[in-house]
Amino acid sequence: MTVNVAREAVALQRLTIPQLRQHYAEVYNETTNAGNRAWLVKRILWRLQALSEGDLSERARQRAQELANDADLRLNPPTSLTLPLPASPPPSPRPQADDRLPPPGTILARPYKGRTLQVQVLTEGFAFEGNVYPSLSAVAKAATGSRGGPTGLCEVAVLRLR
Repeated sequence: MTVNVAREAVALQRLTIPQLRQHYAEVYNETTNAGNRAWLVKRILWRLQALSEGDLSERARQRAQELANDADLRLNPPTSLTLPLPASPPPSPRPQADDRLPPPGTILARPYKGRTLQVQVLTEGFAFEGNVYPSLSAVAKAATGSRGGPTGLCEVAVLRLR
C-alpha cells in the first residue's frame, strides 16, 4: 500500500470532525468519540504511514513491552490514603490607606471655569458626579479633559492636606 503522506495530510485538513472520525474508523477498524481535530489528524497520518512503510519492528515491540513491565504503574489510587484538602490561601491584606489623603467621606472642592467641582474621598477611590475613580488624576481627566497640570484637581488634595 503506497500512500503519499504529505498529500494525505493536506486532504485531512479539509475534513470535518465527523469525517475525520469516519476516516479513523476505516484505518483503525474501530470507532472513536474524539473531537480534537489535531489529535485525529496525527493518529490517522501515523496509521497510514505505519501501514505504508511498516510498523515497529518486533525487537522494538519487545523492548517496549519490557519497559512497560518494569514500570510500576498504578491504575487506581490507593484506598487507604486520604489526601488532605488544599488549604485555602489566606485573604490578602487590604492595602493601607494613603496617609496623605484625608479620611473617607471628606469632600474636596475646587473652583474650575466658573463652577465648583466637588470630589468625595472614598475608602477605595474618589466619587465625582456619580462615578467612582481610582485616583484624583482620573477625576481631573474626567472633569477637565486633561491630565492635570496647574489647574487640575490633583492640586485639590495637595492644597487640602497642607
